Amino acid sequence: MSVTFEHSALHPTLASAQLPRRVRRALEQIYAIAADEMARALERMLAEFEQQQFRLADQAANPGLQQAYFDTLRLVRQNRADLIPEFLSGLEAALAGIRNPAPAPSKTISHVHFGDLRLVEDHELDEVSVLRAIASRHESRTSLPLHLLGQRFGVLAGAPAFDADRLPVGPRQLGSILAQASRVLQIELQPRLDLFRCFEHYGLHGYVQLVETMNATLAREGILPNLAYVPIRARPALQSELTGDAVRERREQAARQRNGSGGDRPYTGWFGGDNDEQDDPESFTLLQEMLSSRRDLLNKLVPGSASAPPSRTQLSTEDVMQALARMQGSVREPPSGDAAPRPPRSVQEVRQALLAQSRQTRGQAAALSREDNDAFELLAILMTEIQRELRQDAPGNRLVHKLVVPLLRLVLKDRGFFVQQSHPARQLLNAVAESGASWAAEDEVDPQLGEQLSHAVDDVVAHYEGDATVFDAANQRIQQHLQTMARRAEVAERRHVDAARGKEKLELAKRRAAEVIADASRDHTLPRFVQTLLANSWTDVLTLVQLRSGDESEEWQQQVDATTAIVRATSLNHPESPPPALAAQIEHALMLVGYHSSEAGDIARRLTAHVVDDENDPASRTELALRLKARGRLGQEAAPEKPVVVPRTQREQAAYDVLRSLPFGTWFEFVTNQQGDVIRRRLSWFSPMTDHALFVNQRGQRVGEQSLDSLARAVASGQARIVTVEHSSLVDRAWHSALSVLRGFIGGKGAVAQSGEPQA
Repeated sequence: MSVTFEHSALHPTLASAQLPRRVRRALEQIYAIAADEMARALERMLAEFEQQQFRLADQAANPGLQQAYFDTLRLVRQNRADLIPEFLSGLEAALAGIRNPAPAPSKTISHVHFGDLRLVEDHELDEVSVLRAIASRHESRTSLPLHLLGQRFGVLAGAPAFDADRLPVGPRQLGSILAQASRVLQIELQPRLDLFRCFEHYGLHGYVQLVETMNATLAREGILPNLAYVPIRARPALQSELTGDAVRERREQAARQRNGSGGDRPYTGWFGGDNDEQDDPESFTLLQEMLSSRRDLLNKLVPGSASAPPSRTQLSTEDVMQALARMQGSVREPPSGDAAPRPPRSVQEVRQALLAQSRQTRGQAAALSREDNDAFELLAILMTEIQRELRQDAPGNRLVHKLVVPLLRLVLKDRGFFVQQSHPARQLLNAVAESGASWAAEDEVDPQLGEQLSHAVDDVVAHYEGDATVFDAANQRIQQHLQTMARRAEVAERRHVDAARGKEKLELAKRRAAEVIADASRDHTLPRFVQTLLANSWTDVLTLVQLRSGDESEEWQQQVDATTAIVRATSLNHPESPPPALAAQIEHALMLVGYHSSEAGDIARRLTAHVVDDENDPASRTELALRLKARGRLGQEAAPEKPVVVPRTQREQAAYDVLRSLPFGTWFEFVTNQQGDVIRRRLSWFSPMTDHALFVNQRGQRVGEQSLDSLARAVASGQARIVTVEHSSLVDRAWHSALSVLRGFIGGKGAVAQSGEPQA
């Protein structure tokens, strides 16, 4: 026997809520966005839940358990049509009640007697704990957008900012709404808990994008439109004090990023600065294994290429360090009267020079030890990959060469350089390399940064004698300068974003004006010249009022009524007499947007007179048309003609959907020629309403605008690509390429083994 649930009828609605008109309109938009997204998400959740129950029934250990799963599946299929309406009704009720007073915490604690204690029901404990865990995970992933949304909901409610727990569209409230709505399914506790877990993975899959969309919608509605929040990074001293759950959560998040798709996250920082990626403590063991495979393969293919013959003397690490110190000193302090020698351009060049000096000193050939040879080889592979990313004529290229010898001395003592992305020497090398990266335009390089990098490298060459603090001090100075540059770039970028948002508001206002004129003219035939005046002069009037006052103002309603009166007065098929004050109102409105009184009066007479096209005075009409054409229109530069959009292919549409979900500040690489050279640009802002996208360079300077449609087509064709966190740093990207080279040798070893040669 089925039971009919009638919760939906008991829920308050936005239409019945006692809310101001502007608040109700904003909440209706939020509800429309959230309802559309959540309805699709709940459909996915229910489909996955049914499949899950069917799989469990198929794998059940006994017939009784199998029957239980089939009973659950039957109930879900029988009642699933009621779940989504019940959920959406609860969501609307939560939004409608944002101005209801929050339950005040009890100030007094009553005495609890032993006889009043009871055991908590399992379903109460399990449901609450599961939903709380789900909400906590999503709140931590969406902490900043939820914080901004809570501020805006506080404005709508006329109350302090909402915390994540109280937000009607927050993870905790959505979970509570689902728990209430899921009762219509009439399923048992365990299946209901499984449903909640499906909700986490499928119902809240796109929750971050949903929150950002709601923030953008409220900002467009004028609810804290300029609200921004930049979290303050904790100082190292404070970070070292973090203990307990915070540290564990950070480590778990880093592990998820390594094992999952963390490297696919778009990069939104500024280049050359600190990297937020975590170190991998197991990487060095893997490196040793890959180098061993590489050495074994080289021994098979070219005997003696990777290890010294037994007759050669192995140089100790101390001997190698002393030889490198002399080589560094010759560059640092050349003999008097001599020009400074050219620094070695590669690790191989350093190795050859070092072994040649040893032969001259000892009188016999020598070789590096296996461990030192590994360090040389790793750095050589890394530097080779870095060189692929540099412009050969860039000053940064020369600075990278000067760092080769100090870096060799460092890696012989500190192998952490290869596995610690936050290593000071690695960060310094990255900053130097990125100043000469091929994807940075020559005219965009900051000359002050070039001077700072040159001084830092010279300090390392002059003072490094095995103390890693020399690299640390040089890197700290560079990072401070990079942070200053990033702040300047953000300020410049913010100005361009504000200007772009202003242009968007202007374009939306012009669209709204065109809609009003089109609605008023729908059933009327107007003279062509009147149509021209409405589409130009009167559109400017409506646009200005829309920008200044908005839809809810009395001024806007007056101009909408005036538009209707103009259309009726000039209509050829349904003419009506204009109101007596209409001409004066039109003339005054036109003068407010910059028209001369004589022009405004002439336009007002033509917009209130019932004359057919042929009865107009051609000479005066032509003269007025020429004057209007010569004058600039409101926002003429901000509203270019919208190109005709060709239908997108499936690949282009997929790219377009991804672009609309990207965070502001995402970096892109654009292919500039047939050789595959790229240049990086930052997507500072885009509008879901107008489809416009703003790009800046590394210094925050505006470098162009384009539509998301054209950007999606470029991404789909391979002419543009998103820069991810994993590949944001030049050194990190080169290191990943170096690891790929080493993994190739592991594959080659397997190929040799399959060809019949014995394994080493």
